[in-house]
Amino acid sequence: MTATEDSATETNDLLRRWNATLLAARAGREGPDPAPYGRDLLARWAEPQRRYHTTAHLRAVLDRIDELADQGGEGGELELVRLAAWFHDAVYRPDRSENEERSAALAERALAEAGLTAHEVTEVARLVRLTVTHDPAPGDLNGETLCDADLAILATGPNTYQGYTAAVREEYAFVPDPAFREGRAAVLRHLLDLPRLYRTPYGAAAWEESARENLERELAELTADV
Repeated sequence: MTATEDSATETNDLLRRWNATLLAARAGREGPDPAPYGRDLLARWAEPQRRYHTTAHLRAVLDRIDELADQGGEGGELELVRLAAWFHDAVYRPDRSENEERSAALAERALAEAGLTAHEVTEVARLVRLTVTHDPAPGDLNGETLCDADLAILATGPNTYQGYTAAVREEYAFVPDPAFREGRAAVLRHLLDLPRLYRTPYGAAAWEESARENLERELAELTADV
């Protein structure tokens, strides 16, 4: 299979997942064809400025939500969590700071048109905005699931983690190295200062230790010459 065929297969699979999620969220209510919304989102996730925030990241977050659900760590409204995953980086420009807000606004417009209720639209947008801090309130099951899935990359093995950090650096290639190191270090310190990186029982047990080791190692490398 060629790279083009692989890409087409991945796109078709993701589109099927989108269609199934939106239809499940509508719970039998009438609404427009889900596919055009899914194709628009996939086009956004495939924009050329992306290196880490790509369809591969989208798929990984969706897979981790499924993993959490299988392990009993799902939120109370799992389809809304999945929809939030689709929208959480739908607007992504590394040179801008309002990506999450613009992504949430996109979710509000698209999902209202696509047949979701006001409560459902509001909840998806809230979850997207929560990915600014990755710090859900205690008992926020939906937020815990989305944030844990989004941060699961931090707990991967050394090679995968290095690939992740390299891709992030590529996205910020326009930033001079000293400024990037300073900004990235601030992000890492924010994450390390959280009482827990992962809030679901499964995430805390399976991912917390490895993630902190990765973050601490990266922070030490970034600040070694400072």
